[in-house]
Amino acid sequence: MRFAISYSTPLLGMDPDRIAAYARKAEECGFEAFYMPEHVALYPGAKLGEMPLDPTLPYGDPLDCLSFVAAATDRILLGTGVLLLPYHHPVTLAKRLATVDLLSKGRMRLLTIGVGSLPDEAQAVGVDFRTRGRRTDEALEVLRLLWAGDENGVDFDGEFYSFKDVCSFPKPSTGGLPIHVGGSSMAAARRAGRLGAGYFAGGMLTEEERSAQLEAARSTAAEAGHDPAAFEYTRWGSMGMSLDRAERLAAQGVTRVVVNPTTTEPHEQLDEMATFADRFGLTPQR
Repeated sequence: MRFAISYSTPLLGMDPDRIAAYARKAEECGFEAFYMPEHVALYPGAKLGEMPLDPTLPYGDPLDCLSFVAAATDRILLGTGVLLLPYHHPVTLAKRLATVDLLSKGRMRLLTIGVGSLPDEAQAVGVDFRTRGRRTDEALEVLRLLWAGDENGVDFDGEFYSFKDVCSFPKPSTGGLPIHVGGSSMAAARRAGRLGAGYFAGGMLTEEERSAQLEAARSTAAEAGHDPAAFEYTRWGSMGMSLDRAERLAAQGVTRVVVNPTTTEPHEQLDEMATFADRFGLTPQR
């Protein structure tokens, strides 16, 4: 099981020196990847489940932040947890993602997308909230089509996106990017199996619900002709998690845990990373 770390700008701030120090320490400690969340727009009354969201929370753009992190580090992989795909035009996004991947020397390996859960956020970017699932599926198809296209261009005629003879360059370093799907619903799990390289499960669910979602994701992957054994399963964790907790997650099929700090104090966060790395025997990537 691999361990990654998340940096939440709403909680930890947008200070560039702090972000760079946090990312460098994570790399030094041997964390596999550095994740960033996204909200495009908030509004008074917004909630994640029952939790109110302060509309002044400074959600930095995840891809811009990851470009900055890439410049401050050498090896740590880059991830989103999650990028709200239906709120981005896939033609523009294909180029942005390829650019981050190339400038990071191929480290944009853990792109995780979601459909969004805030109706007024969708409205703010001109998206019908009720169509966000179908829009996401179509956007995934467009991204992969553009990355695979050559100098002759590609055509697409869908429900939400339509174009002809479009060339998208540069390409990601390996021609395309693995895409994971995040969410807490059975629909998200099935989308991950059908269209993704893995499932990043969120939400406040029972272990029985999580087990059912993982089974649905893997069975859907098999039906789509993908290798279920290669399917990755990511879960959230805490920097204070125990060895026993990690072993239980591994027994449930988890292949990656993304941890969050338990403190907002910068020096204490760096100490937490070192303690976590010692507890789990992490070693820096080469």
